[in-house]
Amino acid sequence: MTPATPKGTLYVIATPIGNLEDITLRALRLLEQVDLIVAEDTRHSKRLLDHFSISTPFASSHYQGVERQRVSGVLRLLTAGKTLALISDAGTPLVSDPGYPLVKAAISAGVTVVPVPGATAFVAALVKSGFPTDRFTFDGTPPKKATARRAYFASLRGEGRTVVLYESCHRVEQTLETLLTVLPRRPLALCRELTKLHEEALWGTAGELLKVLQSREALKGEYVLLVGGAQDDERSDGWAALSVAEHVEQLIEQGIERKAALKAVAARRGLSKREVFTEVERAKGRS
Repeated sequence: MTPATPKGTLYVIATPIGNLEDITLRALRLLEQVDLIVAEDTRHSKRLLDHFSISTPFASSHYQGVERQRVSGVLRLLTAGKTLALISDAGTPLVSDPGYPLVKAAISAGVTVVPVPGATAFVAALVKSGFPTDRFTFDGTPPKKATARRAYFASLRGEGRTVVLYESCHRVEQTLETLLTVLPRRPLALCRELTKLHEEALWGTAGELLKVLQSREALKGEYVLLVGGAQDDERSDGWAALSVAEHVEQLIEQGIERKAALKAVAARRGLSKREVFTEVERAKGRS
């Protein structure tokens, strides 16, 4: 009777999110020792490996969109006794990055999965923010569609924990506009370029952060958005005694663009944008 081939090991290895010095000695040793590396993007990861003179070959790329189809091929290598390292483009695999289907399948097949901790963007942002760290939740990326995004942030009205989110430069202003309508007074922190030369963090309400971003020619990079826990006085936003036109003017004075201010007031008061616009124009006629 032929003895069964011992199963291999899948190392889930965190890589730097920016500063290459943040890779661990253990990660470097394992990346040199494994039989193959499963990378999100082999072209991207090759630059990291070349920097540390690591020549371990790659298995096929494992990026989002193809990862489920490629699980079976990687699993065959593992069950044949190969040792593999799973890495993403930056940070810890599976944390808003590909890898979950592979890890789940490996565990089901009896393959040993070994995490190799390291850099994670949301943890770096959390400790930089100054927001409470004893109770927090990481919620990935906010919904892309406006209605779903509004509903998601509305669900945070009673949330007392710090909420950490990832957002792209293409949608960060839209997300802040939604927060302006739903949680206008909630303290926020916005971090980008973490661990890099131009690392930056901004603090303020949605309106204050929007004012900063709208003053810039272009937005680049990936953002980590932190939403502070609910405050006791959150239900009182200070606009109940204002007319619709005064409410719009108040937001514009805070630096919000007119279009965003009209949209925010409409959402807060349960009106259509046309109704708000009409009230503003009517108030102009009376002045």
